[in-house]
Amino acid sequence: MTTPDELERRHTLTTATHRYDALRMRDALAAMDPDDEPALSRDETLEMLALSEVIIRKAGYGRQAMIRSARGAGASWTRIGAALGTTKQAAWESHQRWNE
Repeated sequence: MTTPDELERRHTLTTATHRYDALRMRDALAAMDPDDEPALSRDETLEMLALSEVIIRKAGYGRQAMIRSARGAGASWTRIGAALGTTKQAAWESHQRWNE
């Protein structure tokens, strides 16, 4: 079985997203017309699940890097919170958890 850790080493955010989307589309099409495309195999379904974890991780890393950049550029926690659609306190707390 392919694990998120293995896939994370092999994929960038872009390639993980492309592979996930390809599997998701095949799965959706198979559900609409079982005679058209074959459904995903168990391994492909598990790969799609692992890829979703990779995407979440990589997006999270990017989010934290952008928060650091915003702080470095002088943005306040209020403005960062607004950009994230949350409060300044929630933005700060979320960022602090990543730094522990």
